[in-house]
Amino acid sequence: MADSQAGGNQAAQFEALLEFIRQSRGFDLTGYKRASLMRRVSKRLTVLKARSYAAYQDYLEVHPEEFGLLFNTILVNVTAFFRDPVPWEYLGREIIPAILAGKKPEEPVRVWSAGCASGEEPYSLAMLLSEAMGKEDCVQRVKVYATDVDEEALVQARTGTYAPQTVQDLPLALKEKYFQDVGGHYSFDKDLRRVVIFGRHDLMHDAPISHLDLLVCRNTLMYFNAESQRRIVARFHFALNDDGYLFLGNAETLLTTTYLFTPMSPKYRFFAKVARAAPRDRLLVMAQTGDTEADATLTRGWRLRESAFEALPMPQIVVEVSGNVALINQEASALFSLSPRHIGRPFHDLEISYRPMELRSAIEQAFSERRPLSFSGVQRAFPDGSVQYLDIQVVPLFDNAGAALGVSISFADVTSTRQLEHDLERIGRELETSSEELQSANEELETTNEELQSTNEELETTNEELQSANEELETMNEELQSTNEELETANVELRERTEELDEANSFLLSVLSSLRTGLAVLDHGMRLLHWNAVAEDMWGLRQDEVRGKHFLALEMGLPVQEIKDSINLVLSGRSRQEAAVLNAVNRRGKPFQCYLFVTPLTGKKGGDHGAVLLMEPPHEGQDAKA
Repeated sequence: MADSQAGGNQAAQFEALLEFIRQSRGFDLTGYKRASLMRRVSKRLTVLKARSYAAYQDYLEVHPEEFGLLFNTILVNVTAFFRDPVPWEYLGREIIPAILAGKKPEEPVRVWSAGCASGEEPYSLAMLLSEAMGKEDCVQRVKVYATDVDEEALVQARTGTYAPQTVQDLPLALKEKYFQDVGGHYSFDKDLRRVVIFGRHDLMHDAPISHLDLLVCRNTLMYFNAESQRRIVARFHFALNDDGYLFLGNAETLLTTTYLFTPMSPKYRFFAKVARAAPRDRLLVMAQTGDTEADATLTRGWRLRESAFEALPMPQIVVEVSGNVALINQEASALFSLSPRHIGRPFHDLEISYRPMELRSAIEQAFSERRPLSFSGVQRAFPDGSVQYLDIQVVPLFDNAGAALGVSISFADVTSTRQLEHDLERIGRELETSSEELQSANEELETTNEELQSTNEELETTNEELQSANEELETMNEELQSTNEELETANVELRERTEELDEANSFLLSVLSSLRTGLAVLDHGMRLLHWNAVAEDMWGLRQDEVRGKHFLALEMGLPVQEIKDSINLVLSGRSRQEAAVLNAVNRRGKPFQCYLFVTPLTGKKGGDHGAVLLMEPPHEGQDAKA
């Protein structure tokens, strides 16, 4: 119970944090998937050692500069030139030629790269179009709109300059043709750069760019929840021309918006716009893009549709109050050989308006009396002599204010019922038994249909869950790739510092080896830290033998006890230099006078860390003195 309460408290704190970010910086994150969003925000909590989201919100209020670091962490800018090369090859081989084939020579080509990060994707598009059209024609006709919510990434993208490792996987021909080496970095072609227009754009709240031939949004939708994805995809549908194409990322698909786009190459995630959607779907698209007038239209149209099609579960035709056909359901189309092209035509132009019965007068009567009218057993004769019996119901439709919207005309085929009634009169009980058996079979069929429908819904749910899991895995993969890039950068810096340290150590050892004086470096406890080659030659003790040992405990030909006080004076800071001349014996057993100098070992940031002893060996030809 305690864990459940703690989890709920954390969730509430996280939602409060998102609302604070929205109000403070106008950055609405509520449409993003909570799992990946919480994972990214938690990275900042770990860095700052914040214990809760509430504590992190308090930190943001006091340190506004943290917002920039937070947004850089949330917005995973993982991208590359021609990322996932195979779909890009398909784009250059199939999609772009199809777009250009439908254009006049002087007609513009408009492309949108949504979620462009640091610009590699829109520049890749510009290169493909330049290769297909020629650079001069591309500069004149093409506009590539590149948008993102990350201002810092857009600033980098506008420069068009990239590090060597960013362009290392580009085909050599493209790199030589479209990039210039400027001071060790690669700058994108300045003429073709004018084709790409960068700008900040929020896919959830800003109006979409319109009249597009191609819309590229790769591995961006997967960060949004299902409702946000539906809204964004509806905006994409509105933005594209009727013959436009949508290019998504590897982990993204359009499970819930198949009425807006049809798969062109599901393997490579290319979709073609459905240009002529059904009336309800067209209204839904307009409403999801945020058009308030469209919302009103949708409300009226949907109210009319619901009123008519909920009246009776049978073939129906809905006629507007103006007299034009508004809706025809599928069963009515099959029954009377009607098609969608009849929608919008005057009802009185259709044969159904007067055959098998005069419906125009019935419609007028229903409006005038403001009540439904029923007609039973209406005969419909066919050329082959057969007769069909129909029950027809005319229902006037009104809105809440009582204003007439139209009329619903429903038809029920009762031919079988009439035949059964006739047979009942002849065979009585036998027909009654058959009717019961038919009813039982119908119920079994309905039960089976319900079970199939339930199974289908379960499969759809499972498919959506698998898609969501796939998107989450792709999201985590991009986060890991981003972290790996950060680690690679840190590794390069560490390697450079290590090389600098090695050079410094080599230089220091070279200096120490070049001294013609014996050198001993002591810490505050008089333990040996360093012992150079001259000292080894003087006393016959190797450095690995003496390192870490107490200087006064060394067994050699130098009477170290005689300089104990001098060393202590330097180590205690009471003296900055001490000198002495001692009678010593070198490793060969020859006596000589050894000149010693003791000075403090001073650290980089000040303060003494030990002592340095310089021991001058006998000069060549020096006589030993007792």
